[in-house]
Amino acid sequence: MGIFERYLSVWVALCILAGLLLGNLAPELFQHIAAMEIAHVNLPVAVLIWVMIYPMMVQVDFSSIKHVGDKPKGLALTLVVNWLIKPFTMAALGWLFFRVIFADLVDPQTASEYIAGMILLGVAPCTAMVFVWSQLTRGDANYTLVQVSVNDVIMIFAFAPIAALLLGVSDITVPWDTLLLSVILYVLLPLIAGILTRRALDSANDHHRLEQFLHRVKPFSVAGLLGTVVLLFGFQAETIINNPLAIVLIAIPLLIQTYGIFAVSYFAAYKMKLPHNVAAPACMIGTSNFFELAVAVAISLFGLHSGAALATVVGVLVEVPVMLSLVAFANRTRGWFGEPPLDKEVEKS
Repeated sequence: MGIFERYLSVWVALCILAGLLLGNLAPELFQHIAAMEIAHVNLPVAVLIWVMIYPMMVQVDFSSIKHVGDKPKGLALTLVVNWLIKPFTMAALGWLFFRVIFADLVDPQTASEYIAGMILLGVAPCTAMVFVWSQLTRGDANYTLVQVSVNDVIMIFAFAPIAALLLGVSDITVPWDTLLLSVILYVLLPLIAGILTRRALDSANDHHRLEQFLHRVKPFSVAGLLGTVVLLFGFQAETIINNPLAIVLIAIPLLIQTYGIFAVSYFAAYKMKLPHNVAAPACMIGTSNFFELAVAVAISLFGLHSGAALATVVGVLVEVPVMLSLVAFANRTRGWFGEPPLDKEVEKS
């Protein structure tokens, strides 16, 4: 794991502080950036999101989908959790906390936006960071590629309908044109660009040029993520300074959702007798989120200053330390799946 992945929470926290500071010192600058919109899409943020997402899409090898029939139980677990369980539990938790438990702490409009941000996180399964989690748990890299590839294909068609359904159930007006535009802009087009780039760079199928390219563009992806965080918190600086409790309130249901989904997935994997190198990545995919997409869609649907955008960014801050703790747990419980502890595995190798 590189220094970025290992200390992602630290970098995000520093960018949050930078955004809050700059947002208070130069509010006119952020107002000017916020006004740069076309069809409810903020252009500077859209560029940063693309810079983030594009390298991730280049990593995905869609030729691996031909192996979809291999070890079907692991793939089935991932798809059931991602598309039939996780979006709905996230919506339910959002409603429970912000309509019932925290109802006296948040005004109804802001509560609706927080719920919307949580829903968008729940409907966006992880695409890129899962490769890190898979590597840390000694997962089957090729099978992880299959899972991610199939998820991305499904996301093209399922993200907008499920998001719209859950947003509608939560009594939030769904601007379908903006939602569909977001899916095209932040999922479909980056996927196509990634496929074309991968084909051009890896025509010899030796991955050499591809790996060199990914190594070169990775810093841009990092910069895109951190730049987005600075902008988001700069846009929301006044709101957050006046109400820091919002971060804590949003984090609580997100933490419950993340640990709860992992517990359900890991128990199911154990009962299905999956090998650990399939079970661990499957559970990590189901637990983590494609927060880059969630952030982009939240901005497009509800605006840069919205509670929905804030909720998705809090998801970034919460996810990384939580996922690292789950990686450690998965590695400590390899024996449940008949695998030796990692230290003994290293001794054998």
